[in-house]
Formats: sequence, structure tokens, C-alpha cells
Amino acid sequence: MPNLDVAMPLALLFIVTAAVFLNKRTEKKFQDSVEENEFKTKDILMVIAVLVIGILTFITSSVIHPGRWFENAVLSFFLGTYTMLLFSVTYIFSGIRVKRAQLFSICFGFASLLTGAICFLEPLRDSATAFRVGAFFGLSVLCFVIAFYEHRKPGSKKAKWYLAIQPPALFLLFFVFFNLYFEGTLNAQLTGAYTVWFPGLLNVFGATFAIMIILYLSPLFSWKFVGIFAFMLTLIDIILVFSGPMGAAAETFTGLGLPVLIYLPNVPLITTDAGAFLLRGLGLGDFFFAGILAIQIFNKFGKKYAYVSVVSMVLSFGIWEAFLPDITTFFNINGFPATVCIITGWIPIVVIGTLLHKKLKKTSSLTPLQTEHVIEVL
Repeated sequence: MPNLDVAMPLALLFIVTAAVFLNKRTEKKFQDSVEENEFKTKDILMVIAVLVIGILTFITSSVIHPGRWFENAVLSFFLGTYTMLLFSVTYIFSGIRVKRAQLFSICFGFASLLTGAICFLEPLRDSATAFRVGAFFGLSVLCFVIAFYEHRKPGSKKAKWYLAIQPPALFLLFFVFFNLYFEGTLNAQLTGAYTVWFPGLLNVFGATFAIMIILYLSPLFSWKFVGIFAFMLTLIDIILVFSGPMGAAAETFTGLGLPVLIYLPNVPLITTDAGAFLLRGLGLGDFFFAGILAIQIFNKFGKKYAYVSVVSMVLSFGIWEAFLPDITTFFNINGFPATVCIITGWIPIVVIGTLLHKKLKKTSSLTPLQTEHVIEVL
């Protein structure tokens, strides 16, 4: 019996469409950043900062969760990676005019201020409330100071590291104080895995990282390489899912609260035996896979084919997902390789695009006399 879900296919549609739409507007910036290979002082400082964040995260998580060395190491590595990604992407686009830079900092300042104020409310209060409020208020003050500091640099359009530190700082505060160390009464009142961090904030940051990863890495791919990439990644995904490690890894990452998957309730809503709503998860790697494939279609065949390929991949994914319970029961597995669901919607568009472009190329290569003869025959 098919089990229809529209939430996750719509999430896939939104994220991949956003990546395709933004790609041409950001591609040159990312290509220029990739070509700048020489390390400068700011790059070294950034690497040192990421290492410090990783070490501090490892120490903090080791104190909170003693004995979980592997989990703490994974947590530190991914937090360092996410922090560097957020900083790098923001830094690439931080060469903006003064008013935009001020607006950027003011928005982050108010977001931090509002979050700190909300932490005073009873459902969110716990033993770490003072530290949590102090951290968010401190970031808010820093953002407002940066907005004021921009007055001293009129007309400057150079990249600004002090703008780039704001998004990763806010992300780290959210992760540390609402996931890594949070014992608010709201958590005690909620059942299952529903907390402040999961799934709301986790999904917001997961979608953000998915789009950034697609845009950041898409310039490294070419049409000749993407076919090999699609085949190899799908094959590896099939092997890992059917042999079991992928399911175990997903459970580990879920337990750590890392934004490596996006979780959404099945829509129409389905209640489990425990009384909670059924949640479906899709890894950021699958969003990245679909985004890279769509962008390569864009580069090869144009915008219309790219958006058609997105719709085709989403429909294919939705059909596979509808029969997922029957498939997993038949194969006795915990999940199913989403790359298979995605690539089966991508391949038909590649075939159609290739055939039509070959036909168009063949027609355009005819001489005027041949073309006139073809028209007469038709």
C-alpha cells in the first residue's frame, strides 16, 4: 500500500531550486575564491580559529558526555567544518556597501538579542540560563558595535572578516546552548525527540548548509565528470545502505544533533505506535547530489532543462518514497539509497536533452539549400 508524503519532496524541490536559481548569481564569486590558492594571514587565522573551536568543542562535549570519545571527535570535526563553511561563504560575499553591511550586522544583533530575551521565559530556563543569555547578549552587542564601526569605512567594498564571523558565531551558540547543553523544562514536557533544537533549528541550519555546499562545490564539477560522479556515488550509497553502515551512521549523527539530515513529518500526518508523528529524514548529501546534477543540466542544456530535471527528480523521489515501507520490508533494511530515487528522475532528462540537442545540432549544420529541401519535404 503506497504511503504518500509531500513534505520531503517539497523540501527537496525548494532546496535544489534555490541552489539552481542562485548558482549563476554566485558562480563567479566562488570560482574566483577557488582560484585564489595563496594562503594569507587571514586564512591562517581562520584555520587556527576553526582548530580552536574544534578543540574547545571536544573538551566541552567530553566533560558533558565522558567516555564517548568517538562521538565527541565526530562532533568536533563536523562543527569545525560547518563553522569554516559558514565563515568562508559569508566572507566571499562580505565585500558589500556600508549600508548593507550595517543592515546585515543589525539583523544578526536583533536576532541574538531576541533569542537571549526568550531564554528568560520559563519553558527555556535551566541551570545554564545565565550563561546562555550572557552569550547571546554578548553577540548582540558585538554585532551592533560592528554596525557602528562600518561608519568609519565609507565606500569600502573589501571583504570583511568581522561580518563573516557573525553567522558561524550565531550557529555555534544555538548548537551549544540548545543542543549540546540544554536541560530546559520544555525538553521535559515534550515526548520523543522533539526539542528546541530538533527538528526545527536543525532543519533550518541543515537547509542552509545544503544550499551553501551545492553552491560552494558546484564550480569544481564538469559535465564529463558528473556522470562518473553520479554513478560512483549511487553505487557506494547502495552498498553502504544494504550492508548496514549508513543506517548506523545516521543514528549516530541524529543522536549528536548535527545538521547532516533534514527531518520532516510525513504529510499527510501519520501517527506511530508510540503516539508521535512519523518523521522522515533525508541526508544533506542527497540534497547536494540532486543540486549538482541539476546545475550540470543547467550548464549543459540551459535553464528550462534544469528546472524540468528538478521536477523530474522530485517526482521520482516522491514515487519511490511512497513505496518505501514495502521496499525496506522486502529487503529487510532500515533505509533506502536516496541517490537511486534521485538519479532515476535525472537520467530521462539527460537522455531527452542529449537527443534533442543532437537533432538540433544536426539541423543547424545543414546548408541553406539542404534546409530549404527539408522544408519542402515537410
